Amino acid sequence: MMSLLWKGIQLETSVGSVEFASMLAALLAMSQGITLMLAKSLLLFFDYDKPYYYEYSAGFSGVLFAMKTVLNSQSEDFTNVYGLVIPARYAAWAELILIQMFIPGVSFLGHLGGILAGILYLKLKRAYSGPDPLTLTIRTLTNVIRWPLRFVRNLFQFRRGRISGRGSVGGRQTGRTVSGVWRCQACTYDNSGLLSICEMCGTSRGSGGLSSREFSRYSNGLTPEEIRLRRIERFG
Repeated sequence: MMSLLWKGIQLETSVGSVEFASMLAALLAMSQGITLMLAKSLLLFFDYDKPYYYEYSAGFSGVLFAMKTVLNSQSEDFTNVYGLVIPARYAAWAELILIQMFIPGVSFLGHLGGILAGILYLKLKRAYSGPDPLTLTIRTLTNVIRWPLRFVRNLFQFRRGRISGRGSVGGRQTGRTVSGVWRCQACTYDNSGLLSICEMCGTSRGSGGLSSREFSRYSNGLTPEEIRLRRIERFG
């Protein structure tokens, strides 16, 4: 599970959730199919009392080997596999051999089938341009599932906006006081209810512009264009 978490985070972040789900489904089917084909092929050359495919088991390690192959396919880095520093693109093969040496009872064919499934998946992705049919199917299903949720969320937001009556800068609430805040009629800046002059442009509260007295006190002989440039510099 830790291996799935580590590989899954990197793969899903790089390709997206929908394509990651499609990748897992494809790798699951291909790894199990290739493992079964390998077991059938070995039965033709070796005489087993009990064929491999009669040994029922449940596991996800084959898919993990396939994910490792996909994840490291384009990597130029080196990685540490049980003390051996090797190129990351060959890590799955090294792990296949080393695990079989240290833990002989694990499924060699299952892990080998996973690696071959990862290689086959990469070849199919390179040969097929655009999203594959499985990804399109999963994306369609997720959109169908998400539609009711989006509808309810949009409906809730609409009703909340109608009830709260909150507006944005430049809206129709100019000059109104909402929760101790009043909006300047000249620049639509929201000021604290404790202020009587707009902090942004200097317009008095409840007025559409500066009075001559306020303008002379505020401007100090500067032209309106110079005042505008100084305000831009002040407020960034």
